[in-house]
Amino acid sequence: MSDAYIYDAVRSPRGKGRKDGALHEVTALRLSAEVLNAVKDRNGLDTSAVEDVIWGNVTQVGEQGGCLARSAVLASDFDERVPGVAINRFCASGLEAVNMAANQVRAGAGEAYVAGGVEMMGRVPMGSDGAAIAVDPSLAMKSYFVPQGIAADIIATEFGFSRDDCDAYAVESQRRAAAAWEDGRFARSVITVRDQNGLAILDRDEHMRPGTDMQSLGGLRPAFKEQGESMPGFDKVAIMKYPHLERIEHVHHAGNSSGIVDGAAAVLVGSKAFGEAHGLTPRARIRASAKVGTDPTIMLTGPVPATEKVLKAAGMEIGDIGLVEVNEAFSAVVLRFLQAFGVDHARVNVNGGAIAMGHPLGATGAMILGTLLDEMERRDLETGLATLCVASGMGSATIIERV
Repeated sequence: MSDAYIYDAVRSPRGKGRKDGALHEVTALRLSAEVLNAVKDRNGLDTSAVEDVIWGNVTQVGEQGGCLARSAVLASDFDERVPGVAINRFCASGLEAVNMAANQVRAGAGEAYVAGGVEMMGRVPMGSDGAAIAVDPSLAMKSYFVPQGIAADIIATEFGFSRDDCDAYAVESQRRAAAAWEDGRFARSVITVRDQNGLAILDRDEHMRPGTDMQSLGGLRPAFKEQGESMPGFDKVAIMKYPHLERIEHVHHAGNSSGIVDGAAAVLVGSKAFGEAHGLTPRARIRASAKVGTDPTIMLTGPVPATEKVLKAAGMEIGDIGLVEVNEAFSAVVLRFLQAFGVDHARVNVNGGAIAMGHPLGATGAMILGTLLDEMERRDLETGLATLCVASGMGSATIIERV
């Protein structure tokens, strides 16, 4: 099997996922095409050499339906002979797209792929696809379904994270994200999104609130308390599954949960021979990837077993990893990762994360992989890990090493 390399990673800035967000006028198709064109233009890429575009997006209805990957190819400046496939592993879709591309390269099924994803959450609302896990009683009852926010509160209750713990983590995410933007750490990867007239409409993550402090967060009501405690009440469902918990502590709210945003990201993955043939220098090798299924009720603990699995596949231990990106779906998700592995927070999400900058579902996995690689280069570190929790109880993880 041949190695798979990352040659480039680009992303859009994240726009607020609502009607007054800067990217609200931009369709999922157009933003996807812009990101694909950025990969092409930055690398002088002959796109006829690309085997496939693997594109993650979670809510695959309306403008995000109909195999958006192929539509994006046709809307972009890519060769029309490049096919496209849309995938959905919920929040890990963007990373899973990269992992699939890497595994195709390793297996010899093509020399180059573009992988990533998009989510325009202000235009195509989360849940508007009517997913069976949430709306079909036969499945929801069998799996003890609760919404993700309740799952995050279950994690906090089960593993002992207080409201102050979660708020303090969120404050630090905002501080780190603001410092990273101020220091220009995202400059290599973030493209400027322009309108139809070529005028810039967004060049910076829009969701951040750098003035966030413990006092401002302390004034926010728990977002999922009413949902959990009202009749029939998801808390009761959770306690049926976990009878050792006397009650669910509701500690999450808008300030310590990931932001609803719009965005897209793409990664150019190829073989060594592809780079040599096209005059491109690889930035990193994809050393190993893993995916797992987990308890669908607590749902968001996947980064722990996914990391254990990918470390085993790579023949590594957590101490061998120089830098880590754990998607900040909710504060408790990252706090659990830190607790499980005893990792110093100084090595995890060093430039902030989705709590500060937002979580465009189908794009986030590719975004954090690019952020990880940029920061590894800035710090001259050799190895990095990206991992995400996934709805319905899954996890995804990828280890990369610089070359």
